[in-house]
Amino acid sequence: MEPGEKAYFESMFHPKNIAIVGISKTYSGLGGQFFLRNLQRAEFPGKIYLINPAAGEISGMKAYPSISALPEAVDLAIVCAPAQFVPPVLEECNRKGVRNIHILSSGFKELGTPEGAALEEEVRRVSIQGGLKVIGPNCMGPYVPKSRLMPWGQIPATAGALAFLSQSGTLTQRISEHGHFTGMGISKAVSFGNAAVLDSPDYLEYLAEDGETKVIGLYLESVQDGHRFLEVARRVNRKKPMVLWKGGETSSGAGAVASHTGTLAGKDRVWEYGLRQAGITRARSLQEVAGTAMAFLYLPPPKGRRLFILGGGGGVSVYYADICMRMGLEVPLLTGDTRDQISGMVPSVGSFARNPVDAWRAFYDAEYMSRILEIVFEDPSLDMIILDRLIPRMTYASPEEEDTSQMAIDYLRRNRHRKPLVVVVDGSGEDPDLAGDAARMRQCYCRAGIPAYPSLPLAAQALARVRAYYEKKQLSAISWYRIRKITQINSLVEPRPGPMCAAKIRRVKASHLPPPWSSAEERGPKG
Repeated sequence: MEPGEKAYFESMFHPKNIAIVGISKTYSGLGGQFFLRNLQRAEFPGKIYLINPAAGEISGMKAYPSISALPEAVDLAIVCAPAQFVPPVLEECNRKGVRNIHILSSGFKELGTPEGAALEEEVRRVSIQGGLKVIGPNCMGPYVPKSRLMPWGQIPATAGALAFLSQSGTLTQRISEHGHFTGMGISKAVSFGNAAVLDSPDYLEYLAEDGETKVIGLYLESVQDGHRFLEVARRVNRKKPMVLWKGGETSSGAGAVASHTGTLAGKDRVWEYGLRQAGITRARSLQEVAGTAMAFLYLPPPKGRRLFILGGGGGVSVYYADICMRMGLEVPLLTGDTRDQISGMVPSVGSFARNPVDAWRAFYDAEYMSRILEIVFEDPSLDMIILDRLIPRMTYASPEEEDTSQMAIDYLRRNRHRKPLVVVVDGSGEDPDLAGDAARMRQCYCRAGIPAYPSLPLAAQALARVRAYYEKKQLSAISWYRIRKITQINSLVEPRPGPMCAAKIRRVKASHLPPPWSSAEERGPKG
């Protein structure tokens, strides 16, 4: 991205001043007053200008009649005016020198009418002509906890390393909650709606160079230029893992897309092929996006697919093994010293020293749990770990002793970079107290940098996707290495090899195999 373009995005996400254009005199739900109240709740440190031609004062603040009347050009204008007034507002922004504009207003192409489509085309024409960076229309706009640009979303919020691009304001709101309560935080989030001017590739170009972003989640219903999107996404995904949820993959969903953002969803098989070719991780729910992103942020890259599971209960162990195998993971039998040592720790009655290891004591005895995990951490034939946890309560026959959950968390925090490890804390069962306790326990694990999930399928899926990403990245690097080396060798060989026979050339090329995938190359995003 050119330095000038990058500067616009920087001022968009870290504005020193904001104008709310078309703010009403009284609060009436989603609109300028709603944004103003949230910016004040978030303690936005910059200046906020209010624009309403019929009011001299709003909420105790001075109101200006127009953008032209402002004492300075603002870094970001939030437009809440009715749709028909938006093109004139954009023209006035251009004259004032305001380049970054978020259009909250709806009433454009998403209506499915010729008038709405024409109005959106006018927005696009005016914006391109003036060089305006327009988010929307029909969207919630940017959300940046670090700069306290939070006109909507979770407040208070945690700044972090996950960026989220979305054509849905509601889903972006929800991801802001996931980011805060899991502790992984949000670097930047953008709800960009109809994408009349700026589309997902534009934001990706910026996020590729954003030092605060390590992983990128997306909810997309369509893109204006599919070829450009895949080209940019492929390049960005090599540096920063992307997790994409494509809306409108069914015929009913595609119909809803047309009425939401006024765009065509496109054939799902085309998306599937394109994303696979680009190596982009595909999700099919918000929980999958958040859970997979958390695994990318917190876990070291897995060396393989061989999984160790520590839980409790024979039926649960069988279920866990079945699910993990279906996800493409391996659940191998324990062998050698690992088998012997764990067999010596697990009683023969009521527990099983196989994989999964059914060891009920590990639920309430943190020291016992850590002794088993130490054995697994040292075993090079096991690559990943799933750890089942329970909330201490009489229902599960837990001893009436002190809760050792924090001791377990402290141990796992200290050892979390040794091998990829995720935790399952299942609070299902329709018990509202249990569900609340489980959510709080998951939050404690997540805030310690240990991915915690409400179900085994989500946990296994996250591990499988992280492994698949690094496998593809490794294969891609090896392929490029081979191409580069063979090209270099060919450049050294004369067009007519003369006495060097074809067999000898093949032997020379074969000797230039790629180096092993080093630990330095495998390092993933840090969370």
